[in-house]
Amino acid sequence: MARISDAQAQQRNDDRMMLDAIGIGRKAGDRWLFQDISFSVHAGDRSALVGPTGSGKTLLLRSLAMLDPLDTGGIRWQGEAVRGNEIPKFRSRVIYLQQRPPLVDGTVEDNLSQPFSLGAHQDKQFNRGRIVDLLESLGRGEPFLAKQQRDLSGGEAQLTALLRAIQLDPNILLLDEPTAALDAEAANMVETLVENWLNQQLDRRATVWVTHDHLQARRVSTSISQIRGGQLSGEEHERPR
Repeated sequence: MARISDAQAQQRNDDRMMLDAIGIGRKAGDRWLFQDISFSVHAGDRSALVGPTGSGKTLLLRSLAMLDPLDTGGIRWQGEAVRGNEIPKFRSRVIYLQQRPPLVDGTVEDNLSQPFSLGAHQDKQFNRGRIVDLLESLGRGEPFLAKQQRDLSGGEAQLTALLRAIQLDPNILLLDEPTAALDAEAANMVETLVENWLNQQLDRRATVWVTHDHLQARRVSTSISQIRGGQLSGEEHERPR
């Protein structure tokens, strides 16, 4: 069997690179929330991020999505710095899903179709049939689309926000405790849905999943990073079969 050189291996790694955070830091006043963190996301990556409450997991995800200003370092997309008017397009490729997602007044369907009115997604169309299929994989059905936002439980709001993000087919999903308000069965369905979505295009998709549950972290990832004291450390592992 032919062996590839270290240089060839590095080139393959570089070719798969999508997002590269280099020495990024955030501070509040004179206190660093996190500092000098470098974190890369390659096509096909399944990453998990864990750490104590208040350690900066959410802040790091928001920084990777360029939703908050950085105090040090920078974000590169496919090897190029992301600046100014390139940021909205970047955010359409790297979607951050927050734990308590904001929804607009109206039905679930209103919330799912709303992103297509935004400039970043005007080249796409709402696919109701696809959404119904996804709902059925989550143990819901088409009637769920008619539910009013005000009547949704916390878990149902999380499911709605997840579908709203997945239907846009970003390159990277940044998932902040996406199953925190769900029971074990529903959480397992979400894990399967995200896994299937990723596997459809492993050469151009990746996930970073924040969770407080270390067993879940092992199920949904092949590498786990821990943030503690503003610093990041990581390990690779094999997922349970």
